Amino acid sequence: MRNARAYTSARMQSSHEIQLPSPWVVRWAALVRPGSEVLDLACGTGRHARFLAARGCSVLAVDRDAEAIAALATVAGVFTRVADLEGAAWPFAPSSFDAVVVANYLHRPLFGPIFDALRPGGVLVYETFMAGNERFGRPSNPHFLLRPGELLAAVQGQLEVVAFEQGEVGAPRPAVVQRICALKGVAGPAKIG
Repeated sequence: MRNARAYTSARMQSSHEIQLPSPWVVRWAALVRPGSEVLDLACGTGRHARFLAARGCSVLAVDRDAEAIAALATVAGVFTRVADLEGAAWPFAPSSFDAVVVANYLHRPLFGPIFDALRPGGVLVYETFMAGNERFGRPSNPHFLLRPGELLAAVQGQLEVVAFEQGEVGAPRPAVVQRICALKGVAGPAKIG
């Protein structure tokens, strides 16, 4: 995912519009109560961390790019952690967060740990690129693009789906994306496999 992350980071630095939170995250933010502990995974420069902290959440913004998250050091309600989650063990215990937000990032081996990191009643808001995006540029490597219905299949039996969408979007730039909002049941941690 390194190429896709580098591309996303470069876009964030070069475009003011990309600093706005994703409309998908904004749409489902009402499910995340003020005071919630939120993980913003692969946060980049922290557009979602800032948005959720402004809504009264305590946000742990995690990214492997220390420079990208440095500007979050002074944002009230945002705590940062530099971590390369693809090259190390998952650092979070089960049931650590009330919500997890992931945007423009894909590392399939993290699906299970992400679901487990949610507390009962927790909210997953996930949005990233999918097959077909290669028509519009990067990411174009199939390894970094979800297959049709992949997020929906990943949460089946693990989380309760609130909303799922996939297809072409025109803003903030033309792309093909897949996105899901799902809740963790109150029975306990999700288990993959």
